[in-house]
Amino acid sequence: MVLQAEEGRLTTSGVRILVATAVPAERDAVARAFPGSAAEVPLPGAGVTPAGLRRLPAGPDLLAAGVGPALAAARTATALTTAALRGSPYALVVSAGIAGGFVPRAPVGSLVVADEITAADLGAETAEGFLPVTDLGFGTVTHRPPEALVRDTATATGARPGTILTVSTVTGTAARAATLGERHPRALAEAMEGFGVAEAAAAHGTPVLELRAISNPVGPRDRAAWRIGEALTALTDGFGKLAPVLESWKPA
Repeated sequence: MVLQAEEGRLTTSGVRILVATAVPAERDAVARAFPGSAAEVPLPGAGVTPAGLRRLPAGPDLLAAGVGPALAAARTATALTTAALRGSPYALVVSAGIAGGFVPRAPVGSLVVADEITAADLGAETAEGFLPVTDLGFGTVTHRPPEALVRDTATATGARPGTILTVSTVTGTAARAATLGERHPRALAEAMEGFGVAEAAAAHGTPVLELRAISNPVGPRDRAAWRIGEALTALTDGFGKLAPVLESWKPA
């Protein structure tokens, strides 16, 4: 995606960027940062659904990829493969949405950007403790976005850089939050899709970025303390500030 100023607005051409969120509300929050109405684009096996691909006239393509790393990976991979087969591959994938924050490092309403996207519960529980899948001799548990892009995103949006964890089971107790914090001392947030999106991007050799707005603290589930609306507004504002970064970014 190359963004160009036009009468105070942003238009897109050239390098293509895909933003993958979990649910339509997050996708729509990103869309509000860009002018124009999104057009629905069917994907193979999905058709025109709330999880379909939407194309902005002046912004990135948007995908509500679903909740959890597996579904997010599958639908992101479908979008990437479809674009490649059509001769217009994506140059960057951005995993975006709301997340739980490890307080006080990532307070509610703040933005975080991943310099590491880590699968926190991919591995095995043993008598000696948790072993990541890499210790079992398989795969990977961490993807690292381009350093310069992370740095520029943090500068432009005010997002704090650090590790964003991907979990299949959301943390709901203080004990679990403490365990994750001890195991991942640089963790700022946990969400459920980033690692899946990153796996799909890596399979295509495509760089990935993850930007999250904090809606609640990681720990005991207290829905009365969640600030989803505030986090979605922060996500919109963040992407508005991110636009110039995406304008100047070029694939390595």
